[in-house]
Amino acid sequence: MIDQRGVAVCATTTDSLGRYACSLPTDTKAPLVVKATSDDAVYYSAIGTAGGTANVSPLTTVVVSRLTPDGNPASIEGLIQTSPNAASADAISKQVSALNTALAPVLAALGVPASDFLTGTFAADGSGQDKLLDTLNVTVRPDGSQANIDIAIKTADGSTATLHFSSADTAIPSAPSNVVVAAVPGPTVVADLMARFTSCYAMPLTQRVSTAASDTKDATGTATDVSAALCKALFLNDDPSTFYSNGNYVGRNASNAGAFASLFRAGATGVVWDAANVEFFRANGDMVLSYRSTDTKGNVAFDTLLARNVSGVLKVVGNGNAYKATVQPYEQFRELVNTPAYSHYGSGYDISIPNITDSNGDPIFTKAVVTAPWGEALTLYASAGYSSLRFKLTDGTISGTSAYRLQGGYDNTATAGNPSDKESGLVYAPTQMTDAQMAALDNLGVWTIEFFHTDKAKSNVIQTTRTLTRPRSIKELRQQARVSLTSGMRSALVGASAKGYFTFSAPDWVDFSTDGGGAGWSVPDGVLPPTQLSVFGKAPFGSTTAGQSGAGFNDTANMRSTARSVVVYCSAQTQSDKHCDSTDTTKYAANVTLNTFLLQSTNRKQSESSYAVGLYKLQ
Repeated sequence: MIDQRGVAVCATTTDSLGRYACSLPTDTKAPLVVKATSDDAVYYSAIGTAGGTANVSPLTTVVVSRLTPDGNPASIEGLIQTSPNAASADAISKQVSALNTALAPVLAALGVPASDFLTGTFAADGSGQDKLLDTLNVTVRPDGSQANIDIAIKTADGSTATLHFSSADTAIPSAPSNVVVAAVPGPTVVADLMARFTSCYAMPLTQRVSTAASDTKDATGTATDVSAALCKALFLNDDPSTFYSNGNYVGRNASNAGAFASLFRAGATGVVWDAANVEFFRANGDMVLSYRSTDTKGNVAFDTLLARNVSGVLKVVGNGNAYKATVQPYEQFRELVNTPAYSHYGSGYDISIPNITDSNGDPIFTKAVVTAPWGEALTLYASAGYSSLRFKLTDGTISGTSAYRLQGGYDNTATAGNPSDKESGLVYAPTQMTDAQMAALDNLGVWTIEFFHTDKAKSNVIQTTRTLTRPRSIKELRQQARVSLTSGMRSALVGASAKGYFTFSAPDWVDFSTDGGGAGWSVPDGVLPPTQLSVFGKAPFGSTTAGQSGAGFNDTANMRSTARSVVVYCSAQTQSDKHCDSTDTTKYAANVTLNTFLLQSTNRKQSESSYAVGLYKLQ
């Protein structure tokens, strides 16, 4: 908490119900700014007095955003020092009143009275203001001159109802008068599901599944081998065999495949599940929840699950899809260490469709056609060296990317042109979106995916998937802190890639660290650390110039969120993929070349933040 002088007058941690209390110094000077952080989310509030109640929530962040000239809630800390009246009680009251008016149809549907979001007393018990917050998904995205604000209403039929406006708009648009607001389960119901998952995973492995020979060695098995009643009760009808999602039933095979395979893994024991949030409802009443999991070493991950409310108790259900396919917002900064003037941002969507192979090691798909919410059809293709389907480039070759960039822009604004002019290996929209078009994208976009099989006798399969948020525009991305290479790692990469790529002189692994295992990257405060490193390159077979004409490939290593270095092992995707050494298949073959490294993290809204390091040179 910061007062009008810019002095920190309180620093504390909330309890499990989100409550906090502070004793302010006697010389505290109003107005006050309150800042709360949770993972990579930051919320702001402001009060005009030096004491009393100060709530902090997504809605208070909207109010604060509209108090600042540039729409950035973080600007309020400096603003109150030079213009304290900007956060006066009257200024705050005006914005609270406007927000209450815009949300009046929602408040009426919930039976909740209008209130002061900043100073009104409420409890996290699913009533009053808390009930309203449970019904909304709010995003505030500063772009340097204003903030783009979305308030999405959770509807019972899965339709979208979103208030789009900016911090600079005079008026806030009103919620639809006929909106059918969903009956979002209260926080105790949602927290109960997380508590039951935590209790299940707290049990030793030999108690969770009957096939475990010890508590320290991973097991394999099927849904029928889940033996703990606590774990069975997580699923519909207390039966794990009812769960089918993305082509998998509950279980784990020798390749670690299967739904909820973690039930059979020793390393998952002790994982804590919490911070669940109902994101939206499907037409049949099932709800998609985001959640956080934390292992015994403190590493954090975010994911989603589908649940059904059965007499006030949430049960996990599958999506019924035959194949796994996800579409996630994709935000990238690409640092070109050998040509830094061309380092650039990219924003769009990553379409992840695993390159599934048959018993002979051949891909089962020829392609997949993905239809975006705005009607554009995008085609991705299977290729031997890649773990997922990829886009084709304009010359007809398979690219190394599954990311479709709607916008691009150079980090150095003095660099002329657009990255799409020079980045022939990336895939951009033929006509890039404007910042306004990006801001208008719906967070809950619906995507349709049609799978085409190699076996012509098999009918095409059509599925849908939905995003939880949209990607930021380039203007919005410029306001964000990001992961970066350490100076030592940058120097090492530049020194090893004078030709614009790194070549293995002998079979070896990828050790992404400085000498002695030092940190390869740094993570600033408030930024989610990467949990995955992918490497991209070309195999030497059929090459004429140091491997540069070989087949493309990618390999990926998952890592703990605390890691700042990682080793990537070679992994052949198909029988015709030859980039691994024939003697030690975990190593890369001699003359394999590497040209790009990709550090990635995924947040609560399943948005991918990507930091790419390119060794190749642009001219």
